[in-house]
Amino acid sequence: MKKILTAVFLLFLMCQKIPAAIVVMDSDSGRVLYSKNMNERKLIASTTKIMTSIIALENANLDKKIKVGDEIKSVYGSMVYIKEGEEFTLKDLLYGLMLQSGNDAAMTISTKILGYDNFIAEMNIKAYKLGMYNTSFENPHGLNETTKNYSTAYDMALLMKSAIKNKDFLDITSTKKYTVKNYIWYNKNELLDDYKYTISGKIGYTQASGPVFVSAARKDNKGLIIVSIDEDDKFNLHKSLYEKYFDLYDNYKILDKNTFTFKSKNEKFYHYYLKNDFNMLLKKDELKKVKITVKLNDNFDYVEVRLDNNVIHKEKLYKLSYDNRVNEVKELLSFWK
Repeated sequence: MKKILTAVFLLFLMCQKIPAAIVVMDSDSGRVLYSKNMNERKLIASTTKIMTSIIALENANLDKKIKVGDEIKSVYGSMVYIKEGEEFTLKDLLYGLMLQSGNDAAMTISTKILGYDNFIAEMNIKAYKLGMYNTSFENPHGLNETTKNYSTAYDMALLMKSAIKNKDFLDITSTKKYTVKNYIWYNKNELLDDYKYTISGKIGYTQASGPVFVSAARKDNKGLIIVSIDEDDKFNLHKSLYEKYFDLYDNYKILDKNTFTFKSKNEKFYHYYLKNDFNMLLKKDELKKVKITVKLNDNFDYVEVRLDNNVIHKEKLYKLSYDNRVNEVKELLSFWK
């Protein structure tokens, strides 16, 4: 009887689905609009390749020639079936990596750019710089039998927020089909066909991680990023969340570099200015809750944007002495004489 109860209990545990992790993020401000278990560390499978592609793009030219080596023999699963001795450009391999999720492409890229160990180190350094403090990479592909990549829904949203600023990354991940030599690679992101506002995305799956999906969409000057980990109906979930949150929020320019001005007097007058605008998604009744505060420190002057007493953004301030500012204006006026 005891053995039967034990077996039933184990079966019960096996049948319990681990709660999914979900994040909906404003891709301009980084504000989280909806979340569920967003800081729970989970295996991220082939969405790892978002970071792999970014490290490659930041460290080599797209036309760099790369010869495939025996590194491809160490992986299995999702492949583009390139052969040892073949030569491709980095651009070709990135399409194979991001469209058809080639683990062999991941190994070739990471081995031939920077060297495998250095490449993995750069993935982790980049993660830390982006604020992905609950993320660790041990490989460039996402297979998790011997080495494992852990992250959170929130951290992966931060990664995508940064990645979609790279035009080459956007061009690659928004492409549905790519042909090189006798290879044809198709994008596994079905949302590109099902939801017209989709601009990027990467899926992943292993038995241990469950389905993982990181996507981005833009509609009417509003940008959203959605991450789901261990959610079976990933494409329908992302589409429904996009439709919901695009309707709920509007885009507001909170900081305008062309109109922002601030003067301060210490030993002499300084004129402070911004180099970037800052936009964020807000509900109409939230706009009045946004607070903008100037923070002047010895080493870092910045403007702080808060909502409901939560810091949403910090934008660096630059300064000119009052005399220099006056001279700049005079030069500008003289140009138009």
